Amino acid sequence: MISWSYTSIPSLACAGRLTWKARGYICANYETRYAIRRHRLLDKSGVGPPTRLVLERDGGVRGYATINNDIDTDLAERIDRIPVSRYRNFSIVAHVDHGKSTLSDRLLELTGTIPKGSVGQFLDRLDVERERGITVKAQTCTMLYEHNGEDYLLHLVDTPGHVDFRAEVSRSYASCGGALLLIDASQGVQAQTVANFFLAYSLGLKLIPVINKIDLDHANIPRALEQIETMFELDSDTAIPVSAKRGTNVETILPAVVERIPPPVNNIEKSLRCLLVDSWFDTYLGVILLINVVDGVLKRGDKVISAHSHKRYEIKDLGILHPDRKPMPHLKTGQVGYAVLGMKTISEALVGDTIMHLGNVVEALPGFEEPQPMVFVGAFPAEGIEFQTLDERINQLVLNDRSVSIQRETSNALGQGWRIGFLGTLHASVFQDRLQQEYGASLIITFPTVPYKVVWRDGQETIIRNPDDFPDPAIHKTKVKDLLEPMVKAIMSFPQEYLGDVIELCENNRGTQVDMTFLSQGNQVLLQYLVPTSHLVDDFFGKLKGLTKGYATLDYEDAGYQSAQLVKMQLLVNGNSVDALAQVMHRTLAEKRGREWVKRFKRFLRAQLFETVIQAAIGSKIVARETIAARRKDVLAKLHASDITRRQKLLRNQKEGKKNLRMIGKVTIPQEAYQGFLSKGEPN
Repeated sequence: MISWSYTSIPSLACAGRLTWKARGYICANYETRYAIRRHRLLDKSGVGPPTRLVLERDGGVRGYATINNDIDTDLAERIDRIPVSRYRNFSIVAHVDHGKSTLSDRLLELTGTIPKGSVGQFLDRLDVERERGITVKAQTCTMLYEHNGEDYLLHLVDTPGHVDFRAEVSRSYASCGGALLLIDASQGVQAQTVANFFLAYSLGLKLIPVINKIDLDHANIPRALEQIETMFELDSDTAIPVSAKRGTNVETILPAVVERIPPPVNNIEKSLRCLLVDSWFDTYLGVILLINVVDGVLKRGDKVISAHSHKRYEIKDLGILHPDRKPMPHLKTGQVGYAVLGMKTISEALVGDTIMHLGNVVEALPGFEEPQPMVFVGAFPAEGIEFQTLDERINQLVLNDRSVSIQRETSNALGQGWRIGFLGTLHASVFQDRLQQEYGASLIITFPTVPYKVVWRDGQETIIRNPDDFPDPAIHKTKVKDLLEPMVKAIMSFPQEYLGDVIELCENNRGTQVDMTFLSQGNQVLLQYLVPTSHLVDDFFGKLKGLTKGYATLDYEDAGYQSAQLVKMQLLVNGNSVDALAQVMHRTLAEKRGREWVKRFKRFLRAQLFETVIQAAIGSKIVARETIAARRKDVLAKLHASDITRRQKLLRNQKEGKKNLRMIGKVTIPQEAYQGFLSKGEPN
């Protein structure tokens, strides 16, 4: 049955023949007398565009109809015949660049979900993912697979590999019963491989080790097999060696998934409970939810309620991702799919929320632990962009990335903006790129800062996320008991030959060694250090990759707070503080960084008619200074054989005029100066 909706006709339905109801009577079998023209309407989501039908008779338009959702009845009936015992929900987890997305492509091709030879990294749909060659957003897909003459419903999740997107990985595990643990045969087990393994193991997922890139000349399969046993205590005999790029031995993975990964628990008779796993914004449909049906059955037209907001909704549309949106009449226990409830604002869609039937409220599902941002930046609209427009675009993007925290703030220098929290510097960079590519909006991003803690003498504690809120030095001795900075435990793996350089890097970044392990079957070292988070976000990983010629990998986890000598350094222009450029740092770094700041900022400021002084200050103490000389007019140009006293008088008047101008003049700092100063590249 295909459902229709109308612009000018009360109702219409099609089941083999066209039936038209209008003006209180039904006109059937008019398909021979009416010409139907179809016009495709573009849907920005790229999934399931609707079709506009124009009904004509005798050259005149008699009505219009729009197909909202064409249900593939054959596909729906085939899925309905599959019992829950033949469902398998699994994910692919690995370190960055170990071949997760390429392996996903091969699995989609094997099941006929996408045609062979499709564009590479099919599930990496964001422009920023294709540009950077990494997965930043977990993507899901439902596949149908025939094994031993029986159909199986497989739900695949391709997860990110970088530590900054760990929240995506943990959410993906919630709907899975197992995972493929992917290991690069040429690089072996790396830092994020270890972190993902322990996360999956703690959730009780069934793990299937897969060794990828066996076709490379420098692949070391025996080393990878031994690491699987020694580090993960998994049976190396169960490991599956493959080459995802060439498709070698990939066909053995899906039978292993069917045989080793358990199906979801069959709770189809229970009351409905759906876990909200993810959400995104569509221009035409509003908020679209990705849900995991834990109990019961969800149908179109069902009245539901949110356990979080207690708001009521009606299911407008639902279906599976195969790989694009495929409308279905219902979703049942064990299935993961999308649902459109008519939500209009991002605050209504809370990841981890439970959707239940109205009038049959049951206990809510546990949900997810809220990720705590580790890096905060100030973000302000670039010149020519309205604040309100950009605010709407940022909030729409936050809907698709709920690990981002956002709060409005105001800067004297840059005006209205936001204080945005991220899980890492790569996370912040990707967010900025997505905003530019998907919405055409650009931001001015300030220095990344981390949440410091102030312990007051009265016992209270305050988290400082904005340098403007850092306590003034004048009250330190009287009111502040201690200042604490956040720490992380950094886990690095790299070849032994770079051990000395890496230890020196960690020590220079005020690190403390925790553990060092020499991995068997190879020359790899697993090094653990306690490092201040402020140093980690200051391109620590870039420096690590540079020292090890790109061979190092990095993972990190929160390690609490530690007492430190912290100060706030400000940049002053003619004695006026530039609040957007203030930063909290350790006292030992202040003088060196202050000298770098004033020299760099001097390059981006234009000369004025009066002298401009740029200073780096800690409280009332000036630690560095640069001066931009005033622009001078040649007041002696018209004098030829005049008396010297006349010349001296003109120069004296000019000097006094510039002195008075400096007292009342104000340096206007253009946005280009902020952008140039805050950019990582060297100025031209």
